[in-house]
Amino acid sequence: MKQKYENIFTLLEETTIKNQKKVALGMKNLWGWSEFTYKGLSLLAERLGAYLINDLQIPKGEKLAILSESLPEYGVCVFGSVLAGLTIVPLDNKLTIYELTSILSSCEPTVLMCSSKNFAKAKELQDKIPSIKHIILMEACEHESKDTPSLYSIPANYSAKWRRRPLHDTALIIYTSGTTGAPKGVQTTYKNMLAQMYGMRKILKSMMPKNKEMRLLSILPMNHLFELTVGFFTMLTHGYSVYYTSSLKPKDCLDIMQEKKIRFMVTVPAFLKLLKSHFESEINKKSPMYKFMYNFKYHLAKFMPFTIRRLMFRTIHRLYGRHFYGYISGGAPLDPIVGAWFKRIGVRIFQGYGLSETSPVVSMCYNPNQDNTRSVGPILDSYDAKIDPDTGELLVKGPSVMKGYYGRQDLTDEVLEPEGWFHTGDIAEIRNGLLYITGRIKNMIVLSGGKKVFPEEVETVMAQSDNFAEVCVVGMPKSGGEKDGCEEIVAVIVPSAEYASTFENEEKLESAVKAEVKQLSHQLAPYKRPINIVVRTQTLPRTATSKIKRKEVKALLSECVK
Repeated sequence: MKQKYENIFTLLEETTIKNQKKVALGMKNLWGWSEFTYKGLSLLAERLGAYLINDLQIPKGEKLAILSESLPEYGVCVFGSVLAGLTIVPLDNKLTIYELTSILSSCEPTVLMCSSKNFAKAKELQDKIPSIKHIILMEACEHESKDTPSLYSIPANYSAKWRRRPLHDTALIIYTSGTTGAPKGVQTTYKNMLAQMYGMRKILKSMMPKNKEMRLLSILPMNHLFELTVGFFTMLTHGYSVYYTSSLKPKDCLDIMQEKKIRFMVTVPAFLKLLKSHFESEINKKSPMYKFMYNFKYHLAKFMPFTIRRLMFRTIHRLYGRHFYGYISGGAPLDPIVGAWFKRIGVRIFQGYGLSETSPVVSMCYNPNQDNTRSVGPILDSYDAKIDPDTGELLVKGPSVMKGYYGRQDLTDEVLEPEGWFHTGDIAEIRNGLLYITGRIKNMIVLSGGKKVFPEEVETVMAQSDNFAEVCVVGMPKSGGEKDGCEEIVAVIVPSAEYASTFENEEKLESAVKAEVKQLSHQLAPYKRPINIVVRTQTLPRTATSKIKRKEVKALLSECVK
């Protein structure tokens, strides 16, 4: 693959020079907007890099962990660490002390950077992890001291001998699990990052509106690799402005979109479903005539060009601030119904697919004229891909595939072949140049007769109901009888609050939900239909990127499914 730049330094320097006065990162706080220009971001990163090299004398290649929610200062920590030649370990600040201790014991960072909200947790971790010699605060706050400075109180020195590292060196270690004694740290190299950024250039050129100043809103946590490589590095190298929000409430996000004239958003499917429900709830509050006209226009819009759809639903686009164009969606499968709804009202959705181990994007629907909500698009040019003829598993090979799991060659060997082929664990098909993901090998349910069912297929059918807020399908072992130990299909349904409020009691709600599940199940082969249906009013456990935690759901079911 031909690249214009030899390293990430050159790329970042050129971007900074070209966009000095433009806002790079921003976020609203209690006192207004906190915004860094490209020049300001660069200066503060240089200040941090010089402090790490000159004052703390952290050796090249050591690890720096970041424990924080999304903040503009997070970008300073990332770029400052790159200048100092350190390996970055982004942490999920929602993890428990137990989980974080497991991760930090694995990678043994020397420096821990944290936000003021996570200071107490950082101090506790320093007491538990001997390798942590320094804590640096990301914000000016009451926790500052001589031994614990902030980015704003470290010496105002902006020069040092910046440390360039080889492309094969590890730039990031992304931990995908911290709940056991053996967490898995994905090693992302500088080559992996550059390959992703160059691979996304062609995609962004096709996706983004021409000759427009791009402002993006991102709700993904910065410890997520999709956010770091796509929402952060890639967007900044294009000179875009990226804004963050501390609230995931649709109204709060829409307010930011209006105020900052946001044109694009990096998000996850769960948020899109929430936003669709928000819009539909507002529509249902309107007069019967308004609702009639909305439904009429919605059916008519199917036959209209995209630009006309935006005019037909201009009341919704006003809530966006009139400038909004579309979403990049990743981290989980997009519900085709949700995707179709947004496209019908004139909002683009570009669905991507990838894994932490692939840095992360493997494919993306970047063609605005491609109306296919079930495909995750063509595979990036930098990848080779093939389908295992025996298992149906997708294998990929290319410069974005990880170096391996940190300190776990045994786990690396399980998924990465000597020839470079990476086993994704996803069941897939490639048709007409487009990639379709149909399930996960580890989620596969094996029935007593040997038939195999992928829960994602069943969930897609159940998600057609607007009455269901959450759907999770799992296989639970049956106890007793001839099928003892064999798995059965269980569907866990969380009805929407609006739907649940229409019933007198939980018994009637449960009866109605089960009846609807059975009705929807007629779209499936008999063996794929849920045997047990569990109705919950509490939300299901989710990861930081809103993926349902199937293991935890199964643990909950073990208490109520016999």
